[in-house]
Amino acid sequence: MDKIEHIGIAVKDLEASNQLFAKLLGVPHYKMEEVASEGVRTSFFESGPNKVELLEATSADSPIAKFLEKKGEGIHHIAFAVEDIVSELARLKEEGFQILNETPKKGADNKLVAFLHPKGTNGVLVELCQEIKANEGR
Repeated sequence: MDKIEHIGIAVKDLEASNQLFAKLLGVPHYKMEEVASEGVRTSFFESGPNKVELLEATSADSPIAKFLEKKGEGIHHIAFAVEDIVSELARLKEEGFQILNETPKKGADNKLVAFLHPKGTNGVLVELCQEIKANEGR
C-alpha cells in the first residue's frame, strides 16, 4: 500500500458538514458527487497532502444509513492508495483477510475501490483505492 488515500466520515447532513469542515480546515470542498450504487453522496476536502471524504446516505437502506443508525456520525473508514488493486486484493486474501468485494468497483473521486471486512482489521473498515487511468474505462 502506498499511502493513506483518505479518511471517510459518515455524516447526517452533508451541507452542514461541508460548512463545518470548511471552517475547520480553512478550505472549501473541492468535489461533490453521488455514487448511486452505494446510496451515498460524497464531498471531498484536501488538507495539505491529506484528503477527507464526507459521506451522506441517499437511501435508508444504504451502508452509510445503517452505519449512522448503529454508530452515529464519525469515522467510517480509512482508505489506502494502491497501484494494482487486483494484485493487492489477491495478496490480502492470501494473508487471510476477508474481502468484501472480490471484484473492484467504481467508487467516488475517479477510483476503483474494494473493502476489507472490519472483523479482520481490528474493527476498522479498510478501503483500497486505485486511480482509474484514462485507458481503463471501467
